Amino acid sequence: MYIRPYRSIDAESLLQLATKVHGDGYLDKQTLQQFVELGCAQGINASFVAYQDSILVGYRLSFSAGRWQADRWCSPQLWPVAAADMAYFKSVAVEPGCQGQGIGSALLQASVDVLQQQGAKAGLAHLWQQSPGNSAVRYFTKAGGKLIAVHQDKWLALSLNDGYFCPVCQGECHCSAAEMVLQF
Repeated sequence: MYIRPYRSIDAESLLQLATKVHGDGYLDKQTLQQFVELGCAQGINASFVAYQDSILVGYRLSFSAGRWQADRWCSPQLWPVAAADMAYFKSVAVEPGCQGQGIGSALLQASVDVLQQQGAKAGLAHLWQQSPGNSAVRYFTKAGGKLIAVHQDKWLALSLNDGYFCPVCQGECHCSAAEMVLQF
């Protein structure tokens, strides 16, 4: 397995993996491009892909500190650093047959290394609590992430208005998001 910064040639494979893991309508090409741009600062890209035998098996999309906006699902008053110093871990997926091999952790560490170089002091994530076996929260906790808050129906608007089809809820999404922070 090897990990490298995301490049536009990875788009189609990344979108296929995102759909496979997160469901239809989770991510499209235009949104992916916007997300990648939010992770570029000081000429460094904080989004990464993992390949095994020339097949994309994982990705991590991260936003640089100061390049994203907190929304109603964020609790900045509970964060251990100022909002200007907080990066955002937007999305991660690992091929189901490759999960448990440390790919997600390696992608996270690659992003953390770059985000630190960019000046971030911590990273925030909204983790899918209904992921199989609650693996998203478990992996982020293992990496040192701390729970800040739990938000019900985090992806409901996405499923009602933007065509997202939750693989757990089989449509209208009522999954919860664990708002977690990882200090660097």
